[in-house]
Amino acid sequence: MEIPVVDLSGPSARVASELDRACSGVGFVQVVGHGLDADVEQAAWECAHRFFTLPEGGKCEVAIPPGDAYGYGPYRVERLASSLGVDTPPDLKETFSIGPFEAPPGLLADEPAAAFSFSPNRWPDALPEMESVMRRYYEDLAALVDRILSLMATSLGLPADHFTPLIDQHTSALRLLHYPDLGGTPAEPGQLRAGAHSDYGTLTLLRQDDAPGGLEVLATDDSWVAVPAVDGAYVVNIGDALERWTNGRWRSTLHRVVLPPAGVSRSTERQSIAFFHNANWDAVIDCLEPCRPEDPADLLPPITAGRHLMEKFRRTQNDDTR
Repeated sequence: MEIPVVDLSGPSARVASELDRACSGVGFVQVVGHGLDADVEQAAWECAHRFFTLPEGGKCEVAIPPGDAYGYGPYRVERLASSLGVDTPPDLKETFSIGPFEAPPGLLADEPAAAFSFSPNRWPDALPEMESVMRRYYEDLAALVDRILSLMATSLGLPADHFTPLIDQHTSALRLLHYPDLGGTPAEPGQLRAGAHSDYGTLTLLRQDDAPGGLEVLATDDSWVAVPAVDGAYVVNIGDALERWTNGRWRSTLHRVVLPPAGVSRSTERQSIAFFHNANWDAVIDCLEPCRPEDPADLLPPITAGRHLMEKFRRTQNDDTR
């Protein structure tokens, strides 16, 4: 199995068809021709690197408080496989997460639980430029998801703006990820850089480097397939919410980040940036009409986007330092 590469600058009808085919078969696709500003991308990439090279105390000043979603996640704090009920040792990574910059007016009064997805962003004093750099990148990635979802809607025979009222107050998160060079330190049995999981929301956009020990996707034959770093591309994958929206037509595929292979002579330090796009907090994710099965028993039940996201996130948090 190979991960398809789709050029978004091509004719819309062809691009929509290619996206539909990839999302139905693999659940993953790499997109090029996306038109993102290369200077904005590079500024965010370099800023992420500067953050992870800060002293530990500087990073921990912006650690995620209990009950919140955004800020620094220290090394070995998260267990992504726990979102599927699998008990593993903590993942060998550290993170910095950024959420929406403003909450929709009135939402928090009507839905107090939404405060989780709109909890405050935290910025290190040592990097005064970080907020403006990441805000621009966040907004550009959100606009790219809008374009992709518009193409995907048309691939189903829906109006191009079908998803617009369901994502116009989205609760997306931009996550910077750093996987340190293990330096020969052995991992625990079953321990990975990121345990096998599916993503929770609509779409994920990922920019990755080519360091050893990278992203793998579970193929339909239950083998794990590496996702190569394609120059200028973003890896796009379907999340659980969009799988439900299509009643399983598009696949939210398991994936993981593996340990570097033995005997690699160069540094295995790895960096990536993921944009986890989520629908509006109060969006009801119910099966799209073109995807409704003939037998009602085959219909996946509706969910509310925000509460689904919150519960998934909380399952992944490590409560010890083993």
